[in-house]
Amino acid sequence: MVTAAIVIHIAVCVTLVIVILLQQGKGADVGAVFGGSSQTVFGSSGAGNLLTKITWAAAATFFATSIFLAYASTRHITGSIFESRGVITHTVAPASPANKAPAHPATGGGPVSAPAVPAPTK
Repeated sequence: MVTAAIVIHIAVCVTLVIVILLQQGKGADVGAVFGGSSQTVFGSSGAGNLLTKITWAAAATFFATSIFLAYASTRHITGSIFESRGVITHTVAPASPANKAPAHPATGGGPVSAPAVPAPTK
């Protein structure tokens, strides 16, 4: 179902780009680039009405498929693809003996602190 929506979405995107580029602009005649400024192919009323209807239909379909795909993406189970395949994503190398701080004998771990110095007697 999602694959069909994606195919329709891409087809509508391409259709929108083509139909919008074929429409006659206010200042320049972009439609003239594709074979002259004569619009006799679309009848005496010109291409404006037909292309406008196609644009509105494609835009409505684009918004509908966008909303459906956004909703469908929230329904997926979240997780990592690496967890299901057993791939180790990150490993931590153990500390080498040269970099390891010596353990404190009284507490069983941690760095060795300086020995306590007795207070001077008078």
